[in-house]
Amino acid sequence: MEQKIHLFGLSHKTAEVEIREKFALTGFNPVTVELVSRDGPVSEALVLSTCNRVEILCVGTLDDEQIRSRVLAAWASFCNADPDLLGRHIYHYTHREAVKHLFSVAASLDSMVLGEPQILGQLKDAYRKAVNERSTGVIINRMLHKSFSSAKRTRSETAVSSSAVSISYAAVELAKKIFGELDTHRAMLIGAGEMAELAALHLLNQGLKEIMVANRTLERAQELARKFGGRPLCLEDIFEYLPQADIIISSTGSASAIIRARDIRDVLKKRKHRPMFFIDIAVPRDIDPDVNQLDNVYLYDIDDLQEVVEENLAGRRDEARKAEEIVEQEVDKFEKWLSSLDLSPTIVDLLNKGENIARREVRKSLRNLPPDSDEKTVQTMEHLAESLVGKLYHEPIVFLKRRAMEEGSSEKYIDLARKIFNLDEEQIPDNPHAEKKRK
Repeated sequence: MEQKIHLFGLSHKTAEVEIREKFALTGFNPVTVELVSRDGPVSEALVLSTCNRVEILCVGTLDDEQIRSRVLAAWASFCNADPDLLGRHIYHYTHREAVKHLFSVAASLDSMVLGEPQILGQLKDAYRKAVNERSTGVIINRMLHKSFSSAKRTRSETAVSSSAVSISYAAVELAKKIFGELDTHRAMLIGAGEMAELAALHLLNQGLKEIMVANRTLERAQELARKFGGRPLCLEDIFEYLPQADIIISSTGSASAIIRARDIRDVLKKRKHRPMFFIDIAVPRDIDPDVNQLDNVYLYDIDDLQEVVEENLAGRRDEARKAEEIVEQEVDKFEKWLSSLDLSPTIVDLLNKGENIARREVRKSLRNLPPDSDEKTVQTMEHLAESLVGKLYHEPIVFLKRRAMEEGSSEKYIDLARKIFNLDEEQIPDNPHAEKKRK
């Protein structure tokens, strides 16, 4: 029977976090739970389990309802949970739609945060695990490799992942616009709000020189300072150290402003009016808006940052449409390859490629013949070339036919033949060994 691709899943779009947690598949091995076997109706499978999605990709010969029943039973049994509950939240894609969904996931077009890069790494980890478990075969191997190259295209040919779409990261991007490289600059974190802490982490990841941490509770300041490799401060000491800070992130939960314009005027004098960047993520605000009226001071509150995020998200959505076109192109290519796994198209492609090469070589040789060569000589050379092609490819074709008859599934051998003779016309580097060394 024909092999068919299926994808079953739960995601942030179809199930609440409680359901995704209940049916998480950490440690699930399709081989050991007897979902997959080489000679069985399900021959290949891969599992992706993250906080936002849980998916099983598989290849089999069962009809849609039979394979759905088998997959959901194995899934629910592994989780000691109700298969009917799982069935109410599941989505099920087949063949082209399954391929398109996987390629979209790899390109981060189906993520909670459009364009986020983490999912591609998670998918690569899932594939590596599946290969180690020997639960994949020719079709899933090819499908995953093509999903990775498709994702690479969307990132290189569109800007779907290029702009900040979280409050904390938007703050860091703004800081870089003001100061350029951050390796000679210091920051001060005032308070211990979650977004402020995350922004501080992003700053450090961008090479920030040092961070100071001030909090009402000194123990909490010391705890965060250890985490950031920084310096702890008491909240009442911040004005003593503000002249050293280029970037200030404030999130205290105070009922009124803790930093006012008059305070910063003195700080700017001590800094010789070098620029300062304030990020106020507190509600109510920690920093008096009048601070923004001072020269060389840049103040952004959470609403300002949200506007930046919304603008960037709108830009990403525009780029996502271009990325979706790339995904469609790559799905078309994969479908063409999949259909070529039938024996007849591969034999036709093999002979056509050989005959095209033979014709080119005959044309080259004819240029070296005397101008008065008769038609019979030309026909003899053409016949010789065609005959050589038929004889050279006879044994490989007989081999493929035997494997198909003996094993009932020739995908592995057909795929190998297509790679050996490059029937899919994939680009090959002039010196692949040198390319490999550079990597």
